[in-house]
Amino acid sequence: MTEPYAVPVPKGYRVGVWEVREPLATGAFGSVYTARRVGGDGALPPTAALKFLPTGTATPRRLAHLRELIEREVELYRRLRHPRLVRMYETLTVDDPGHPELDGATVLVLERAEGSLSALLDATPRPAAGPALLAQICEGLAQLHGAGWVHGDLKPANVLLMADGSVRLADFNMAAELEGTHAYTPAFSTPDYTPPELLWTEIGERGRRIRPSADIWAFGVLAHLVLTGSFPLPGATATARRDAAVAYARGTDELRLSPALTEDWRQIVSACLTRTHGDRVTAEALLRRVRAAAGTGHRPFRLPRLRPARRRPRRAAVVAAAAAAVTAVAALAYGVGLLDDGARRGGGGPGATANVSAATYGASELRTDRGIPPAYRLLIVETAHDCDQKEVSAVLIAAMLKVESDFDPDLSDPANNEYGIARWTPRVLRWWMNEDGTPGETVPHPPFPPAESIPAMGRYLCWIAPRLQADLPGDRRVLVAAAYRTSYRTVNKAGGVPPDVRGYAGRVAHYLKEYAPAGRR
Repeated sequence: MTEPYAVPVPKGYRVGVWEVREPLATGAFGSVYTARRVGGDGALPPTAALKFLPTGTATPRRLAHLRELIEREVELYRRLRHPRLVRMYETLTVDDPGHPELDGATVLVLERAEGSLSALLDATPRPAAGPALLAQICEGLAQLHGAGWVHGDLKPANVLLMADGSVRLADFNMAAELEGTHAYTPAFSTPDYTPPELLWTEIGERGRRIRPSADIWAFGVLAHLVLTGSFPLPGATATARRDAAVAYARGTDELRLSPALTEDWRQIVSACLTRTHGDRVTAEALLRRVRAAAGTGHRPFRLPRLRPARRRPRRAAVVAAAAAAVTAVAALAYGVGLLDDGARRGGGGPGATANVSAATYGASELRTDRGIPPAYRLLIVETAHDCDQKEVSAVLIAAMLKVESDFDPDLSDPANNEYGIARWTPRVLRWWMNEDGTPGETVPHPPFPPAESIPAMGRYLCWIAPRLQADLPGDRRVLVAAAYRTSYRTVNKAGGVPPDVRGYAGRVAHYLKEYAPAGRR
C-alpha cells in the first residue's frame, strides 16, 4: 500500500527548467520530489528538491493556514542567505489548467540534501560525528537569531546533511521574525522539543508568542539525544516527557541528565534546559561554548553511510528496499508534515516522524495498521531474515517488543536491571550484542539503542528456538518468547509455558495475531 501524495506529480513533469524525477516524501503540507535541470543557463544547480504545496482543493480555513505557512517559509528564504540555512533557488507557480490537481500549486526549488539528522540517528544512535554536527547546527541557529528570526520547530527531522558533510537547518513553516523580544508562530509544535513555558501559553489572534529561548531549549534536547541516544526528560512517551518538563519547570522535579554526557556538554545542555526562559544562554554565547566542546571550528564531518548499525542484508533486493526507506527519511526536513500510521491516528510513538517507505516496509510480513513504529520496521524485518529458525519471524519480534517495552527505546527498569526496547540485562546483552557471535569485551552500559537491542534479541531467539524440546505443546513462537523471559531450560522443565510467565505469554500470543498480515496468522 502506498501513501496517497498530497500533490501527485507524474515522473517527467516539467516545471520551469526542472523535470520531476523520483518522489521523496509527502504529508499534510505538500509533497517533495527530486528534480533535474533540463534547461536554463547553468546558473542553477543540476539537481534540486521540488516542494509542491497544495492548490485550491481544500476548505477556505485550511487554505488560509497553508498560505500563511507558505508565506512564512518563502519570506525567510528570500531574505536570508546563510551557509547553515538550506537554500531556496527560486519559487514557481504551476500554470496548467489541463491538470487541475496541479494548476496553481506553489513550487519551492530547494537545495538537495544527502540525508537528515533524523535518518542518521535512526541508523546510528550516538554518532561519532555528534559534536561536529551540533557545532554546525548551533552555527545555523546563531545565524537565524542574528538575523532576527526564530525557527520555532528545531528537531532532528529539520536538520539536513549535505553530501560534503555540512549541515543545513530547514523547514521554516513555523519560523517567524522577531518584533522586539517576541515573534508570533502558528500554534503547532513537537512536544519533546517545546520548552515548558510554551506548553501552557495562551494562543492569541496572531498565534503563539515565542522567544529565541525556545530554540535554545530545543537545541539542548537535540544535543542530549545526539550525544546519549536518549531524551533528557524521563518518560516512555512524548506525553509523559511533556509532563516531566512541566514538573521540572515548576520546581517539583530535578533535571537528571545522562551520565554519558561529558562535563563540558553537561554544562552546555544544562544552560539550554533551564526552568525559565530568562536563564537560558543566548545563541551567540551558546555557539562559543559548543565550538569549544566540539573542537571542530568550521571543519565539516564525513557523512556516514545511513544504514542500521551492524546490519548486513543478504539480498540485493533487501539492500534496495533499505536504501529507499533511508532516502525517504532523509526528505523529512523539507517540511511537508509527514504522516505515518501513528500520526494518522493521532499517536505520538517513537516512530511518529517516520516516512511512508519505512512505514510500509515488510508489509507482507507485518501489518502496517497496528501501531508498529515505522522507525523500527526495517530492523525488525531484517533481524528476522537473519535467523534460519521459522519460529523467529518479524511478527514474533514485533509482538515481543510490544509486550517487553511498548516499543519504548528509553525504557529503564533499575529494579529488574532491564533497559531499552528489548528489556536487556546488561550482563546478558554482552553475550548477544556482536554480530560475529563473540561476547562483548566489557559489560555494556545503558541506554541501549534499538539498532543494537533488536538484532541482539533476534540472535538470542534464534539460539533458543532449536533448544526447545520438539514435543512441547502450544505455539512454538510463544514458547520461544517464554524462554526469552525465563530460559529454554525452564520452559523444557515445565513442559511448556511456566506458570509465572503465562500472563506475558498470553500478551505475546495476542499481538502475534494482531500484527500478522492476513493469510499468515
